[in-house]
Amino acid sequence: MDARKPLAARPLRITHESASALAIDALGWLAADPERLDRFLALTGIDHGSLRAAASEAGFLSAILDHLCADEATLLAFATDIGKPPEMIGAAREILAGPAPWTNP
Repeated sequence: MDARKPLAARPLRITHESASALAIDALGWLAADPERLDRFLALTGIDHGSLRAAASEAGFLSAILDHLCADEATLLAFATDIGKPPEMIGAAREILAGPAPWTNP
């Protein structure tokens, strides 16, 4: 009998550094498609000219992952494109933003 846990049952191990790198990859993915980028900018209230300045603000990286996690189709498209499970994007978001207030510590 194989004592290894199924992949879905294994906890995701992701560091703050790898969560940040994932969010930066997500920004690049959004920027590669003008329609996706425009939607992100419209929803966040950021314009093209202030994107670079906004990127240096605390919370920006988690906002990128929040945006992806808020729309299942977008989340799944990004996860598929990078070859990672969607749960990893959610885990990275939690590391960057902290757990949602309704979750147990």
